[in-house]
Amino acid sequence: MSDEQDVRAPGPGPPRRIWFERKFELGLPPDAFADVLERIRGTPARLEERIMMLPGEAFDRRFGESWTIQENVGHLLDLEPLWAGRLQELLGGDEALRPADLENRKTHEAEHDQTPMDELLAAYRREREAIVRRLDALVPSDLHRTALHPRLLQPMTVVDLFFFVAEHDDHHLARIGELAKLAS
Repeated sequence: MSDEQDVRAPGPGPPRRIWFERKFELGLPPDAFADVLERIRGTPARLEERIMMLPGEAFDRRFGESWTIQENVGHLLDLEPLWAGRLQELLGGDEALRPADLENRKTHEAEHDQTPMDELLAAYRREREAIVRRLDALVPSDLHRTALHPRLLQPMTVVDLFFFVAEHDDHHLARIGELAKLAS
């Protein structure tokens, strides 16, 4: 099981939305790009700040079958090539975006709990900064290109795609916060 499928942590607290059941209102206007880009640009810093506040023994503490804090961080890193590839497909005029691995095999097989947290965070920052550099170089006409998202079956623009990415980032930041509370 992954945190994409079942994000309900054991213990008290309100239920959370299951990622794969979420619906997205897409069709964001090009003038929303700067706001979305700021969220994308800021995720590594928000993630690092969240992790800095935690004791190291909390990183790989498991609650039930869901991912640990460290596995959530590794998962964010694992998906950066997907986001970069989808951006390339949009800019290249592809009709559809590549599908994600809905089983999250890469995250399950990566053994992120065995990698030092500072290495995961540094790698994530490098990968995200590479995407942000590409986004910073876009021209206005790039923001109007569309391609079909394979799971949502909705056309996406660059703005929509990175709104989706920012929502995914926040989903895992919130999950890390839940796990941090459980670990304290």
